[in-house]
Amino acid sequence: MINSGDTAWVLASGALVLFMTPGLAIFYGGMVRAKSALNMMMMSFAAIGITTIIWVLYGYSLTFGTSHNGLIGGFEHLGLAKTLDSTVGAEGHQIPTLAFAMFQLTFAIITVALLSGAIADRTKYSSWVLFVGVWITLVYIPVAHWAFASQSGSGGWIVDKLGALDFAGGTVVEINSGAAALALALVLGKRDGFRKDPMRPHNMPLVLLGAGMLWFGWFGFNAGSALSAGSLAATAMINTQIASAAASMSWALYEKRRDGKATTLGVASGAIAGAVVITPACGFINPLGALILGLIAGVASSYAVSRKYKFGYDDSLDVVGVHGISGIIGMLGIGILATVTVNAAGRDGLVAGGGSALLMDQVVAIVVVAAFSFCATWLIAKAISATVGFRAFKDDELTGLDTVYHAESAYDITGNSNRY
Repeated sequence: MINSGDTAWVLASGALVLFMTPGLAIFYGGMVRAKSALNMMMMSFAAIGITTIIWVLYGYSLTFGTSHNGLIGGFEHLGLAKTLDSTVGAEGHQIPTLAFAMFQLTFAIITVALLSGAIADRTKYSSWVLFVGVWITLVYIPVAHWAFASQSGSGGWIVDKLGALDFAGGTVVEINSGAAALALALVLGKRDGFRKDPMRPHNMPLVLLGAGMLWFGWFGFNAGSALSAGSLAATAMINTQIASAAASMSWALYEKRRDGKATTLGVASGAIAGAVVITPACGFINPLGALILGLIAGVASSYAVSRKYKFGYDDSLDVVGVHGISGIIGMLGIGILATVTVNAAGRDGLVAGGGSALLMDQVVAIVVVAAFSFCATWLIAKAISATVGFRAFKDDELTGLDTVYHAESAYDITGNSNRY
């Protein structure tokens, strides 16, 4: 029997997570130069459209269909077949399968949209659209099956065979996007003027607005992953707030100590890092654990972002440093801080007396997902570059991608547009 309260919560959570992608568009749009702001936003909206089509046709089926050795789902739900009258969830907490399918669709959308930040200001729009479809199919769907399939009664290897824990997407969304972003940044190369021109965010109020939208939507992302309106959802929600707030402050304090100034970009980026670090752990650790992880993530991600200049890769909007690094910390944090007193379906970590077994399982999940995502994304990006071309022409990059690809501009700019 369908639980109406749980269904209402999952439907609302799906709307919250979808709201995150326009929030990401605004966040990223403010971070780039004015001449490519609309292009940056269009990349996020393309992710919404292309991913939704794929999800209906075969994405949901291959992710949540009958598992084949824990690696990929089956074909029984092509076109969302056999979902209209079925349910997902434990006895007493069942929700319509279509509510679950919608909720999970929004995770796929935001994950691929995140990748656009690594290659901002220099990507052919048509090639991005092609990449979205290929990457969702070959990278996101398999990884999502590995970690999320057990939610629908199927069995992915990360959770059901390895025994690693990932409540809301530390592997599927965060480490996956971080590793893929690094591969994309390396394949496409640096922006013209990298390390020479400032390339500062052109509109910080937009960045803060987008960060606020992401923070708000993340409550659906994490608490909605409980798939029920109960105590576990409440734990995940407050843990999300605690970690996001703690990371925003620790990032700002680290900036103040390092550079002498705490910036609005730092506060916004720190909040995102905190939301990322708690994503896999929010349903397995207590609020004090969330505070600890948030404080660590703010400093660690800020440091990681600063290292891209030393290592020489142009991750334009810091996807690797924020999502990849904080995602890894969150997964490792489960192995240390998880306790079954929060979630009986979880496992005890080191602090709760569970030994190192869970931590080792978390490490395996991290390494396999990161390696698979990086290698697969590298091959996809290389193939697109060698065929239709992935990087924008230099003249188009200098002119600004808004007018070149969309015949529009975010602002009525006069004079030398290359200043922006």
